[in-house]
Amino acid sequence: MDIKLDPSRDDLPLMANTSHILVKHYVLDLDVDFESQIIEGTIVLFFETGNRFKKWSSSTEVACRSESNEACRFRMPEPCQIPVTSTKTFSSKIGYDDFVICGKGGKDTSGKDGNHDNQEQASGISSSKYCCDTGNHGSEEFLLVLDCCDLSVLKVEEVDVAAVPGIEKFTRSPKLRNQIVHELAALPADRWREQFDSYARCSQAPGCGELLFDTDPWSLQIRKTGAQTAADFPHAIRIRYRTKPQGRSVTWTSDQSGRPCVYTVGSPINNRALFPCQEPPVAMSTWQATVRAAASFVVLMSGENSAKPTQLREGYSSWHYYVTMPMPASTFTIAVGSWTEMKPEICSPSDLAIERSSSPSEADFRYVGFCGHMEYPCRFQNASATAQKIIPHRVFAPVCLERACQETLLPLIPPCLSAAHSVLGTHPFSRLDILIVPANFSSLGMASPHIIFLSQSTLTGMSQLCGTRLCHEIAHSWFGLAIGARDWTEEWLSEGFATHLEDVFWAKAQQLAPHEAQEQQELRACLRWHRLQDEVQNSPEEMQVLRPNKEKTGHVSDSGSSVIRHGLNPEKVFMQVHYLKGYFLLRFLAKRLGEDTYFSFLRKFVHSFHGQLILSQDFLQMLLENIPEEKRPELSVGNIFRDWLESSGIPQPLQRERQARAECGLAQQVSAEVAKWVRVNRRPRKRKRKDREVFEKQHRISGRTEKSR
Repeated sequence: MDIKLDPSRDDLPLMANTSHILVKHYVLDLDVDFESQIIEGTIVLFFETGNRFKKWSSSTEVACRSESNEACRFRMPEPCQIPVTSTKTFSSKIGYDDFVICGKGGKDTSGKDGNHDNQEQASGISSSKYCCDTGNHGSEEFLLVLDCCDLSVLKVEEVDVAAVPGIEKFTRSPKLRNQIVHELAALPADRWREQFDSYARCSQAPGCGELLFDTDPWSLQIRKTGAQTAADFPHAIRIRYRTKPQGRSVTWTSDQSGRPCVYTVGSPINNRALFPCQEPPVAMSTWQATVRAAASFVVLMSGENSAKPTQLREGYSSWHYYVTMPMPASTFTIAVGSWTEMKPEICSPSDLAIERSSSPSEADFRYVGFCGHMEYPCRFQNASATAQKIIPHRVFAPVCLERACQETLLPLIPPCLSAAHSVLGTHPFSRLDILIVPANFSSLGMASPHIIFLSQSTLTGMSQLCGTRLCHEIAHSWFGLAIGARDWTEEWLSEGFATHLEDVFWAKAQQLAPHEAQEQQELRACLRWHRLQDEVQNSPEEMQVLRPNKEKTGHVSDSGSSVIRHGLNPEKVFMQVHYLKGYFLLRFLAKRLGEDTYFSFLRKFVHSFHGQLILSQDFLQMLLENIPEEKRPELSVGNIFRDWLESSGIPQPLQRERQARAECGLAQQVSAEVAKWVRVNRRPRKRKRKDREVFEKQHRISGRTEKSR
C-alpha cells in the first residue's frame, strides 16, 4: 500500500522504512548543556534486516522532491581513513553490571550541518523505493530512512564492530561486521548482560567510513555507495548530532524553585527531535544511554536500573541507564534537573523487606508457561517478580515541593501499586521513578517505562486527585507500554483502559467496601458522561472517531512508512474523546461479561499479549470468545466497530444505557446539592429597608456636595 505523505496537512508522517530494516538496539552517549540548551553526542544504531526487504527497483522509484536533481543532494564523505585507534578509549573497567561508557568523544567543531536548516518541506514520498541519482552513474542503492526532526546531524559513519577486542567469542564470523551484529542480537535472554556489554563496547569501536546523508523536515536519509539492499547496508552506524533549543521533543525550562531543567514531552512527535530513530511502533528495540551533565543535576530516564552518578572531571557526572524489554522508541524519556529525592519520613519494616526482595538475580528466573513476545528477560516468567506486589520506587521533585510530596504522594504509592497488582498481576517493569515536573507541563501525567511524570497540581487538596492520577499512570504500565497499539490512531487501547482501570485501582487502594466502591465509580461515570456530552458538542465530528483508519488500521506502505491522522492538529492534544468513549466501551463490556469474569479475562489477556503490539480486534476477539452465548446478543467485533469505534458522537448503546439507568445514591446527592444552589442563585435578592435608606441618604449628601462646588 502506498501512502502519500504530506506534512502540510494536519497529519503526522512516520517516515522510517521499517519493512526493510529494523533497529534492534540503541546506544546513546550524550552531553546536556544548559547554557546553550543543547543535547549533543552520538547514537549508535544496531540493525537487523526484515524478511520483506527487496532490491530497490526503478519501476516503483520515487520522484525527487524538486524538479531538478539538486533536490537529491547528499553530503559527500571524506575519503575513508580507518584510524589506528578508536575515537574513544576502551575501558577495561566496563562490567556487566553497569555497562559504563567511558570517555567523551572530541566535538566536531567544523560547524558543518547536513541538516540544511530543514528549509524544504517533505512531500511526495509515496513508496518504499527511493531512487536518487547522486552522481554514481545512475546506480540504485538502498536508502535508510530514519525519523528525524529539529536535529543538526553532523556526521554519519559505519562502525567497525570487528575491531572490538574479544568480539569473536560471540560470533562464528569475526570478520563479517553485519554477521557479528546479527549474532550479537540473537543471543538468548539469559545472556543479556553479556549482550549489552558487547553493544556498549561495539559502540566505542572506530569508524570505518563515512556514509552519505541528507535530511528533510521529517527524516534523515542515509546510504552507502554500493549497498543495494538492506542486507548489504551496514548493520551498525554511528550518528553524531545535536538537538536544537526549539526542538519539539524537548522542553527547556525552569523548575518550581527557579533552577534550569529539561525534559522530553513525548508528543506529538515523540522522540525524533531528541535522537534519529524509527518511530513506528513496530520498531521495538532495547537501549542503553550514558548522559553527562553538571554534577549539580540529577538525570532520570526510562531504565531498569536505579542509576547513580559516576564522577568525571571536576564538576561533571555521568549517569547510565538501560532497558532489556524491547519497546517502541516513542516510549523513551529523559529528565535532567536539580531534583531532590523525597524519602518517607518513617520507613516501616515491611518497606525494608520489599526493598530487599525487589531485585531478583538472573538465577531467580524460572520459565513458567509460554510468552508470545520476542525473547527478553521477562518478569512474567520470574517467580519472585510475579509475587511482588510493590515494586521499588523513588520520588523526585524540586526541593520546594518536598513537604507536599511527603504528605500527599509518598503514602499513596504502595497502596496504588499493590492495588494494581491485585487486579492485573505481575508488574511488567521492575521499578518506578516518579517525578513532579515543572509547572509548564501541559498534562496531569505521563507514563514511560520505569518513570512517571506527574503535574504539581496533583499535589493540591486532598489525596483524591493525586491517587486517581497515579493509578491512571500505573495502569499504563500494562496498557500503553507492556501492551502497545500497533497503530497510533487507536489511542483508546491505552487511554481508555487506563481511565477504566484507574477507578478500579483507586477503590482497592482506599480499601472501600464493595457498595462504596460501586457508588464512587457510578459518580465518576456520571461526571464523565456529562464531559463526553460536552466534548462531542464542541469538537469536529471527524475527531470523535476512535478508529479513524477503519479497515486500513495498521496498514503501512511497502516501506513501513505511514501517516497519523490529525497527529499535528493542536486541537487533538486537548481532546478527551479517546479516554471517555474507550472508558465507556470497556465499562459496557465488563457489565455484559460480569465484573469477576471480566477482570479474570483481563489478567488472561495481559498474560497472552504483554510485550506485544495489538489492534482493537485482538482484544475484542479474545474477549468475545470468553462471553457466554446467552450474554452476547448482537455483540460482535463488527458491531462494536460500528457502534463504538468507527462513528462520531455518543454511541447508541451508551445512550440507551444512560437513559435507562437510575443515578446512584452519591450522584443523586450531588445533583440535589447542585440543584439547591442553582435555585438559591436564581432568587431575586430584596434589599433590606434599612440598606435602602442608607443608600438614599448617601446619595442626597453627595448631591449637595456636588452643588456646593
